[in-house]
Amino acid sequence: MGFSGKVFSIDIDQNAVELTKKNLEKFQISNVSVILGNAMQKIDELPVADAIFIGGTGGETADIIKLCESKLKQGGRIVIGTILVETLYSVLNVIEKLKFSSVDIIQVTISKSKKTSTGTMFLARNPVTIISATKI
Repeated sequence: MGFSGKVFSIDIDQNAVELTKKNLEKFQISNVSVILGNAMQKIDELPVADAIFIGGTGGETADIIKLCESKLKQGGRIVIGTILVETLYSVLNVIEKLKFSSVDIIQVTISKSKKTSTGTMFLARNPVTIISATKI
């Protein structure tokens, strides 16, 4: 994304909103509007988008995708980050029902080092599955 685009960020957590605002200021980014609130209630207020990124939904992922489908331009991309297998399953079901195409699924895992008595080992953290799809 270039600087001519507009980004809207919704988070229900006041601390996350404040951290996002601090980072935007630190990196001198001015094209982001940070919104405090529940995504289920705020999505309708947003304009139609070229791309939508969803994560950390507190179990409402499928419902949020349904709301976002009407806010996504034809040919636009939706990207969903999941941790739970059940969320992955529900996401795949809803994007199939909504007739998204070009579904791509990747999984990433971050490992953190830990010192042991004989050296350093890596401990894997929770994998994150990322699903992306195009609106037909």
